[in-house]
Amino acid sequence: MMQKFQFLLGQWKLEYHIPKSEIGEAMTGSGTGEFKKALDNQYVFFDYSTLINGETGSAHGIFAWDDKLKAYRYWWFENSGNFAIATCKFLNNETLFMNWHDTSLMQTFQKINKDKVILKMGNPDSKGKFQLVMEVIFTRR
Repeated sequence: MMQKFQFLLGQWKLEYHIPKSEIGEAMTGSGTGEFKKALDNQYVFFDYSTLINGETGSAHGIFAWDDKLKAYRYWWFENSGNFAIATCKFLNNETLFMNWHDTSLMQTFQKINKDKVILKMGNPDSKGKFQLVMEVIFTRR
């Protein structure tokens, strides 16, 4: 089931664009990240480090297939102690959709070409429309 992550596997340079929104101030940043298969290809790990507005951060994510739920799941842990869980679905072979539990945030990873992926995270605004709250451009290293 983890073969669908193939377009994300590898090492990436990250460029963050965070617009001013109802949930935060405008920021920019950069970082590096790597997606790799682990434990007999049963999981995909995502490790990254960032520098956003002069602050460093790092995180570890784990994607897995939940056979009981018949869905992909994601656990995200950051060095600040924050963690979150998402349920994921491939909309097609080049777009991974993520619904973050305990929030109204939704996120996609969309393949643009073999060396570029764009992550977009949205949050509903007061009118019920999704407002972009973060965009990350992944460029293959």
